[in-house]
Amino acid sequence: MDAEQANVGPLPRRVGVGRLLVIAVVVLFLGLLAYGLAKKSPDDTIDTRLADGKTAAAPGFSLQLLTPGTPPARAINRAAADGKVGIDELRGTPVVLNFWASWCDPCADESPVLERGWQRWKRRNVLFLGLDMQDLREDARAFLSQVGVTYPSVRDPGKKTSKHYGATGIPETYFITRDGRVVAHVVGAVSTQQLDSGIAAARSGTPVGKEVGGARRPPR
Repeated sequence: MDAEQANVGPLPRRVGVGRLLVIAVVVLFLGLLAYGLAKKSPDDTIDTRLADGKTAAAPGFSLQLLTPGTPPARAINRAAADGKVGIDELRGTPVVLNFWASWCDPCADESPVLERGWQRWKRRNVLFLGLDMQDLREDARAFLSQVGVTYPSVRDPGKKTSKHYGATGIPETYFITRDGRVVAHVVGAVSTQQLDSGIAAARSGTPVGKEVGGARRPPR
């Protein structure tokens, strides 16, 4: 066997190993890409179940209380003994959960609707709870004072909680039954009609789905 013949034999094997390495690198890259996209994307479980006419479990959280609000937010008083509020601690009370931030203009525009709703419903065992996200504590408290919101709020410094709920911007509002099931979701500034409809659904436990509201802002 001469030198030329000796070089021909192993070539296919070398090429095969090279191809396997390329395939492995490509598969690894695609896997990392898929993982990254999944990690960044909000969870769409709630909206998917609502679209099917079903309720969805409200994702749990335990967040620092930003403001306790005015009475009779009894559920908050019980839950916030340790300075934090968990969604599981609010069982037994229908909850209107509103995601907002001080830098969100539509949040300021919708605040009178929410405050009027709170004044109408607070003595009928419906709790309004604001969830401030991606915000500075001082800015958030100044915002609440400026717009005159008197229902309680909790604070998430980032956007972890909003991703679990599937929120893709702010404001967004979720309506949760007394046993912790989401029955309605409004994307954008909520209207009085949407607010009353969502509260009725939360009190009855009947899912009404996802609705598009007014203006909103993307998360930072």
